[in-house]
Amino acid sequence: LVGETETVQAGRLEAEGGVNTAEAEVDPAALAAAHIKYAEERDASIPADHTGPRPSGGVGGTRIGVKCLHAHLGWWLAGGEDPVGDWVAAKLGTSRSDYIVNKPRKVVTSPLAAIDIGTNSTNLLITNTDGTELVREVHVTGLGRGVVHSNELQPDAIERTVNRLQQYKALITQHGCVFVRVTATEACRRATNSAEFLDAAQQVLGTRPEIIAGETEARLAFAGAISHFPAHDGTTLVIDIGGGSTEVMIGDTQFRHAMSFPVGTVVLTESELHHDPPKPEELTNAIGLVTDFMDDLLREHPDVAHATRVIGVAGSIVTIAAVEIGLQQFDATKLHGHSMSRSDVEEVFRTLATEKLADRKHNPGLPADRADVIVGGCCVLVGIMRRLHLAEITVSVNNLLDGVIAQELSAP
Repeated sequence: LVGETETVQAGRLEAEGGVNTAEAEVDPAALAAAHIKYAEERDASIPADHTGPRPSGGVGGTRIGVKCLHAHLGWWLAGGEDPVGDWVAAKLGTSRSDYIVNKPRKVVTSPLAAIDIGTNSTNLLITNTDGTELVREVHVTGLGRGVVHSNELQPDAIERTVNRLQQYKALITQHGCVFVRVTATEACRRATNSAEFLDAAQQVLGTRPEIIAGETEARLAFAGAISHFPAHDGTTLVIDIGGGSTEVMIGDTQFRHAMSFPVGTVVLTESELHHDPPKPEELTNAIGLVTDFMDDLLREHPDVAHATRVIGVAGSIVTIAAVEIGLQQFDATKLHGHSMSRSDVEEVFRTLATEKLADRKHNPGLPADRADVIVGGCCVLVGIMRRLHLAEITVSVNNLLDGVIAQELSAP
């Protein structure tokens, strides 16, 4: 078990008497069967020419009872039929679907589709059976516009987003996708009337969007971000700036831990940037808010400051890169893998933050429908890069959607 959150939480559960409670509450026959099955699977994995000791214990090294909640949870997350692991997961609110399990790829016979409904944009990815991209759509629907002040999704925002989902449904049907996963993030986590939107979306899609937790969002975004980059020997920091939240993640070949904080391009724009162009003190306050969250992150996870590779994903970072390059038309091949120094990012920030909205819209690389919130995105990225003293950041056009597809393809 390597997930830091689960490791800590399982430890707390043990300290509260969880070992004895689990042993008392689970079915003894199912627990005994789990120990036997675990031992059989481990024994089968030992090479035939092995001459050393052959361990014979079950989960956690024992054949009876419960010894270690971490071991039971770890095996359950990896696909084991373990009643104690299931019990622990229920206590912690952990789901197998949050993990990319290292199992042989399942046989997939039809294209796959994933939809991510964010605070600012609603995105679609359709891939072939081997994960090759067939369709990628990114459209600003502004579902979370106004949520900061009202705590509710606005009727016009719901209508815009549902209309876009209707168009995505047509593409999904056209490609014959059987697997469809639909995720919703910060706007739906925050709004008090999310159920109204989820009902409308389900009517259109036939699948109810799943409101995922910030850490699940981070796991999927990390997997997606690194999925099309070469293997890296050191640690990788992934920054995902969304409309309603920002996720900062670290790992190597696998996700290690993350922090999700409820400040994204739309939230920061609506809460801090009230003038056109924003006043200097508004920009200072916005960056200061990001810095405060980064201070919290560094206290909990100081290793974040020592990553050897930094990758940025999602609309704001991709847009900042497009402006920095001066792209007249979106071109993923020119953006993916493009590196920006901190001075490059600061220069884009200075340019966009000092322009009125009407002028800002004319910058090459900046879509008109992102012009009103891009300064908020710049504030988030500048705040993170300054606080972590990051020299540069590399852009990935792959994101949470790619993580969803990778997870489905690797599931047992």
